[in-house]
Amino acid sequence: MSTPLTVTAPHLRPPHRYIAIEGPIGVGKTTLARLLAERWSMRTFFERQQENQFLERFYRDNTRYALATQLQFALQRAQQAQEIGAALVGGPGHLGQTAGAPLITDFITEKTALFARLTLPDDEFELFRAVSARFNAPAPAPDLVVYLQASPEALFARIQKRAIPMELQIPDAYLRALCDAYNDFFYHYDATPLLTVSAEHLNPLESDADLALLVDRIETMRGRKEFFVKGTSL
Repeated sequence: MSTPLTVTAPHLRPPHRYIAIEGPIGVGKTTLARLLAERWSMRTFFERQQENQFLERFYRDNTRYALATQLQFALQRAQQAQEIGAALVGGPGHLGQTAGAPLITDFITEKTALFARLTLPDDEFELFRAVSARFNAPAPAPDLVVYLQASPEALFARIQKRAIPMELQIPDAYLRALCDAYNDFFYHYDATPLLTVSAEHLNPLESDADLALLVDRIETMRGRKEFFVKGTSL
């Protein structure tokens, strides 16, 4: 089953052809991607977590269901990598006449290995790597990755506010470990240009002024790695 690629009405020219938004659960990736897609008339391609039948069981018992959950995600993201590639080159098929238009996603496929390393013991991680290598497909590199960073406390508050039953089962220790894993991953990340955004006191999802600040920073970014904190010029 493919994720519909949504096209919005023309508005402003996007600064990049392919942008990916990333960050831990609850940080607001999908909503921000929708807002930016609307502003820049980009197609959206979203992660399909609801299609992973093991995910809810993983949040209840992450030891027992970690391997099945991560293998399912690996299969899913291999398919998504192919779909993103087809979308960007303008291939025929379900994309129709919108193929080749600018694209924004709420994930990068490299997150599969990040979550596997976080959740699996060493022996299962090696099994995961061996199995996933059999069907892994390289995804096109985004022109820009926007990493939304926030503390576990801020994420917990946002998860509580949106009150999705499956997410409410996430243990505090797992959320903290996930934040650490994301920070470490993007500290070493150099595959594409990267804008790290402190989302602790910046809320583009609820504040038009904050959204305008973030949009301006994305549009004017010139370096390969930049860090954006509201009220500073880092």
